[in-house]
Amino acid sequence: MKLKFFDYDFTLCKLTDGAELKPGGEIYFIGKTDEEFSLVCETENVPENTLEREDGWRAFRIEGVLDFSLTGILSKVSAVLAENKIGIFAVSTYNTDYILVKSENVNKAKKALSDSGYEII
Repeated sequence: MKLKFFDYDFTLCKLTDGAELKPGGEIYFIGKTDEEFSLVCETENVPENTLEREDGWRAFRIEGVLDFSLTGILSKVSAVLAENKIGIFAVSTYNTDYILVKSENVNKAKKALSDSGYEII
């Protein structure tokens, strides 16, 4: 299985609201619940209405469109990282999954995933 690595920084944000949200960049994720409003975006695009932020994340994408009948793909990747004491932040889209790791763990994550048979592109 192939994992695409994105060589730029991401930030996890807790926002006041999304009324004026116009995220920039190629990749971002918006999440809203009855308790919070969150955004994952490229660090250079963090909005002004950010209440809290966690900088220093990098992302991998599971390549290809994942059929909903497939099971365990994200759990297998996250298990490899967990075995190597690497925390993750995972986000899913309709087509695939994204796994974010802290910048200081990128090389360790790449090695662990490669050693487990994943191709990093």
